[in-house]
Amino acid sequence: MLELYHNAASTCSQKVRMVLAEKSLDYTSRPVDLIAGEQHAPDYVKLNPNHVVPTLVHDGVVLIESTLINEYLDDAFPDAPMKPADAAGRHAMRLWVKRFDDSVQGAIGVVTFAIGPRRMLLELPEAVREANIAAIPDPGRRAIRRSVIEHGVDAPEFEGAMARLVVLLDDMEAHLAESPWLTGAGFGLADAGVLPYILRLDHLAMGPLLAADARPRIADWYARVQARPAFPVAVSDWLPEPLLAVFRTGGEEVWERVEPMTRGGS
Repeated sequence: MLELYHNAASTCSQKVRMVLAEKSLDYTSRPVDLIAGEQHAPDYVKLNPNHVVPTLVHDGVVLIESTLINEYLDDAFPDAPMKPADAAGRHAMRLWVKRFDDSVQGAIGVVTFAIGPRRMLLELPEAVREANIAAIPDPGRRAIRRSVIEHGVDAPEFEGAMARLVVLLDDMEAHLAESPWLTGAGFGLADAGVLPYILRLDHLAMGPLLAADARPRIADWYARVQARPAFPVAVSDWLPEPLLAVFRTGGEEVWERVEPMTRGGS
């Protein structure tokens, strides 16, 4: 039995749902409302002491960290393997996903909270907003979250985060000249891992960064991912249009200010 504690729009939840869908695995859905702070609820923190989603429970075994969950799923359910068969290929795959964990996840978090749900969060009572921020266990993440919610794209962390994302796009564009997917001939864990970041930039009205006239290989890769049967099951069927509208509107409002920050990595 598989139970997934997740959030519809969470990037890390999306990458796990994508692997579950690619493997046609059924699971019991346990939604976690991040805006309401349900990730900080005592019962949930017993499962995931990092106060984040997703958390997978498989036959009573609790699994955290999306990258590790996806490797676990590929080991536990090896049909339709999503890791390269050779050791060098697996090393290359892990270099990508390590980069997502070490650098990209933090960058997309900065960009998302500076643009996407910022207005919704600012509309919450200050005491509620501060309680949710104070519940973030890591002091560094706590300080960054407070900064980007308060200052938006003017936060000191924002421009550096955008630069890291642009370099990722440029590296992907170059790499996709060598193979149709990030680690070979088939859609794999690295592709599932990067998809939510590409998707988030699209949802935040940063489509020009992904357009065929700017990065044709990424545009082609993105179209092929969206055409996969797993994509609606794992991603688009979950996303509420009101939230996407908030993301799009926020992105459109700041794009003229953000666009100059995207030129340095190209």
